[in-house]
Amino acid sequence: MAGGTKIIQHRIRSISNTKKITKAMKMVSAAKMRKATGNVLATRPYSNLAWDIIGNLSRIKEDWTHPLLTFREKKTGKSLVILITSDKGLCGGFNAQMFRETKHFISRFNPPSVVGGRRGGGYSLDFIVLGKKGESFAHREKLGVVATFENLTNNPKFVNIKPIAKMAMDGFVNGVYDEVFTAYTDYISTLVQKPRVRQLLPVIKDKDLGEIGAKLTADSLQPAAEYLFEPEKSELLEMMLPKIVETQIYQAILESVASEQSARMVAMQNATDAANEMVEDLKFTYNKIRQAGITREISEISAGKAAIE
Repeated sequence: MAGGTKIIQHRIRSISNTKKITKAMKMVSAAKMRKATGNVLATRPYSNLAWDIIGNLSRIKEDWTHPLLTFREKKTGKSLVILITSDKGLCGGFNAQMFRETKHFISRFNPPSVVGGRRGGGYSLDFIVLGKKGESFAHREKLGVVATFENLTNNPKFVNIKPIAKMAMDGFVNGVYDEVFTAYTDYISTLVQKPRVRQLLPVIKDKDLGEIGAKLTADSLQPAAEYLFEPEKSELLEMMLPKIVETQIYQAILESVASEQSARMVAMQNATDAANEMVEDLKFTYNKIRQAGITREISEISAGKAAIE
């Protein structure tokens, strides 16, 4: 009995120490989540309005000459995916859901029978990976990674997004890639985060919007409004379109950061609750064993006294 109670006491101390860690991590994640969600809610209207404008521009019946608005008839055989994940774990199913959505996207993009991310016509996907977890995923799945960025999601700054946006835009403009996608986790609420793969370049048409259309206002889905350009249209588009692309990538990172911290806070809360339940169960088992030992000792003493008498 003594050995059993000592083992249980050791487990109670160990789980109690773990509970202190998970509780502290939950408090830290809650503080980071408040900051991240504040950033998301502050920038989301601007990002959505910018996407509205670029969507309206793509529907105007004019002969656009800017390369970022060009739909190519001849395929180069490559597309680029900007995959946004976390650098740290302990965030529940945050990364697993993103990996599952990415695999689903790859299976839709390429036939399942094809190995190495290529299909019969020689089509392939390249990846720009943000986060250590995404880097490990890409290594396991043998994806074509052209660049990786670590510790970018801890405290994202708009200036740090420019190299990523430049790689994506240069690859598209120079004809290396037919399309550019962003794979990120959309922040819905503290308990709900949804992974998405969104086409960034070229601008998608209305019929291809899918779930992204829910973010556009009803007015934006009507025939595009007439725009007056001042100064020249080409000069304005040259300045505006790269900024809009950078904004969309930055917003995707902010959405992922808010989702990550929310998922981690919920995971740590669940871990703390589970630790409390385990400690209560162990204490109950410990008391039962201890009571059984006391009862047995009393019975032995009574039996010995009766034998002596």
